[in-house]
Amino acid sequence: MAFAAGIDAGTQSLKVVVYDPAARALVATASEPLDLTSGEDGSREQDPADWVRAMRACFDRIDPALRDQVVALAVSGQQHGFVPVDAQGEVLAPAKLWCDTSTTGECRRIMEGVGGAARCIALAGNPILAGYTASKLPWTKTHRPGAYARLATILLPHDYLNFVLTGERFCEYGDASGTGWLDVRSRSWSKDMLRATDPDRDLGECLPPIAAPDAIFDIAPGIAADLGLPATVKVAVGGGDNMMAAIGTGCVEEGRMAMSLGTSGTLFAHSDTPVVDPQGRWAAFCSSTGGWLPLICTMNCTVATAQVARLFGFDTREGDALVEATPPGADGLVMLPFLNGERTPDLPLGKGVLAGLDGHNMTPGHFYRAAMEGATYSLKYGFDAFAIAGMRFDRIVLTGGGSRSAAWRQMVADVFGLPVDVPRQGEGAAFGAALQALWAVSRAAGDGAGIADITRAHVAIDPEMSTRPDPGRAAAYADAYQRFLIHLDAITPLQRG
Repeated sequence: MAFAAGIDAGTQSLKVVVYDPAARALVATASEPLDLTSGEDGSREQDPADWVRAMRACFDRIDPALRDQVVALAVSGQQHGFVPVDAQGEVLAPAKLWCDTSTTGECRRIMEGVGGAARCIALAGNPILAGYTASKLPWTKTHRPGAYARLATILLPHDYLNFVLTGERFCEYGDASGTGWLDVRSRSWSKDMLRATDPDRDLGECLPPIAAPDAIFDIAPGIAADLGLPATVKVAVGGGDNMMAAIGTGCVEEGRMAMSLGTSGTLFAHSDTPVVDPQGRWAAFCSSTGGWLPLICTMNCTVATAQVARLFGFDTREGDALVEATPPGADGLVMLPFLNGERTPDLPLGKGVLAGLDGHNMTPGHFYRAAMEGATYSLKYGFDAFAIAGMRFDRIVLTGGGSRSAAWRQMVADVFGLPVDVPRQGEGAAFGAALQALWAVSRAAGDGAGIADITRAHVAIDPEMSTRPDPGRAAAYADAYQRFLIHLDAITPLQRG
């Protein structure tokens, strides 16, 4: 038997899954929490060494007999992170993450350097939004000059774990799209965007080569021994967590749309051609399978519900009962859950807002429902841009921790007016990484199957978790969503400064 492993390095934890393609089943899963360092200036950082320790801890908890049968693996990683390494491969500073908003001023200056946001979109397909990798380079130049002086290679979190696994520095098109430097139309680095980011050096020399979606590499003998894996294991290129979740949900063909309810919320669809919005209402990313992945990202999703649960001293697993005990619209309580700033809508310095409080709705259940609704409405706000652009979908495939909530699944179906399906295999990003590894080694062995063939064969929907819209609740949510938009319009001038 031959197994494929998927590693997902997220913000809150690192997960490992082992997949048996013959049995169509996950045979092992392990997870290890990760610490996050936060600053009042909006900084959000992690030590890359913690990712490596967590990866070792996860593999240590998997049966050695199962590890012996792994033939390939791939890494899914949180996007946009900045990992500076020197010529010897040593990490020079903590990794600034996707949710880091301390570089908002640098975003603005980079865009001004090329003539504004519209010019950025013309050059590379995307504006430089809060959290994108590009803004972290000039911040490092100013605040960590020693790290900047020794900088040899810029790696993303998933690139860094690939470097640990293989000893080679490389990236791939999907995750590279989130740097702000990749021209997603031509799939090449934009010299203009690199020059606007740092006119004093050639940043192109700091960027690793871009590997093909189906490329494979040999695992380094030392790390194979550390993880208890065979020395013959092949490492596929992997990708950003959203790109791997697209594979794990089967969102690799036209007309498919997936939603991830994790620390952040994402909504993405596959396209065979670049889908660039002149107004920058969505991220015009490449996929990790040779296509493109127009994507909506919110920076506050399960983090909002988790914070409310912590505030009132209950576990999020108890949240569904509280939601079901309150009506759609939370009796007029509205939450704009912008705890980490926000990307959709574009309010990088945004703060959370509660509105509509009265003596009736000041309960834990109302607060929890308002957080869940606010996170869902932020995604609906982005989805509306897809709809205005003429994109049409017949269902939503849901993944991420929030997908395990029956109340949240029903809320998504009612708010979006679409059926919701959930894959039987959990951990969409880690599972997608395992499928990409399976695809890459199969192609290397001469199998001509495409990635869509792989997902059709291995991504199964769990019928017990499928949800359909309830027309009665949908009308109530439509009214509540309009209240959300009214409050959003009111606070936007204040939060944009």
